[in-house]
Amino acid sequence: MIRCHLSTLMHRDKLRIADVARLTGLNRSTVTALYRNTATRIELPAVERLCALFRCSVGDLLEYVADEPGRAA
Repeated sequence: MIRCHLSTLMHRDKLRIADVARLTGLNRSTVTALYRNTATRIELPAVERLCALFRCSVGDLLEYVADEPGRAA
């Protein structure tokens, strides 16, 4: 599973979903899905914009977490 740490970064910088959407030019629904960890895909330009906004690396934004044994994918 890929876990997105957008909510943590937003909390750190005291930004709301609307702020991130406005500052990056991303659709609010895209930001919301990443914030809630419900996104099923993300375009590389979106990752680039988020990393630029938060001055972080891709690894700070996204993390691979192994699925628990016995858990359906």
